[in-house]
Amino acid sequence: MSRIGKKPVELPSGVSASVSGQKIEVKGPKGTRSFTATDDVTITVDGNVITVKPRGMSKRARQQWGLSRSMVANLVTGVSDGFKKELELSGVGYRAAMQGNVLKLSLGYSHEVNFAVPAGVTITSPKQTEITVEGIDQQLVGQVAANIREWRAPEPYKGKGIRYKGEFIFRKEGKKK
Repeated sequence: MSRIGKKPVELPSGVSASVSGQKIEVKGPKGTRSFTATDDVTITVDGNVITVKPRGMSKRARQQWGLSRSMVANLVTGVSDGFKKELELSGVGYRAAMQGNVLKLSLGYSHEVNFAVPAGVTITSPKQTEITVEGIDQQLVGQVAANIREWRAPEPYKGKGIRYKGEFIFRKEGKKK
């Protein structure tokens, strides 16, 4: 039995779901998202509860059971609350600023880094050393945050770089004379 799969997904107020075949579409105040499940699971909507059940007890059906339930739960969370990743810049002269639809980053290179914001994601910079990535698609929000962090990942000696908020960077000791 899948511990995750057997839990029903509750729909908050203002969110509606409809199933047609293996495709589930969830509408909410932040937008609309859909997911197509494999033929190994059955998705049903009863009032304000979505349940996912396996079709048989094969290994693949049990694997898809928990995965499909997690994907449906993420759809519901995305259209009701949305997802958010916060990044911090640490280092002398490291700055971030939004200019139209482009995130301008000063990261110690000889040039400014221009990061074009993809569709479906909102990027804000409340302070010069903070970046917030928000959207309704968890995978896209995480990928955009990872792409921004890739420009200057935190290094272990001085801790300079772009890190996730609350991330611990294991520090190393430098050379000794």
